[in-house]
Amino acid sequence: MATKKNNNNESSNKSNLENLKAEVASSLNINLSSGENGELTSREAGSIGGEMVKRMIEYAEKNIK
Repeated sequence: MATKKNNNNESSNKSNLENLKAEVASSLNINLSSGENGELTSREAGSIGGEMVKRMIEYAEKNIK
């Protein structure tokens, strides 16, 4: 059973990922709406996801050292 602290961490992590997704989409000039974004092309969605992974890896590499 998840504790309240774990639920807060999950909520914070989801919020951080949503913020990163919005930041990446903006930098790629892709318009996101709140909620579902079913109108995105596969290329647009893949570009956002790929750039998110790239930035998360860069962040991890900087903070591991």
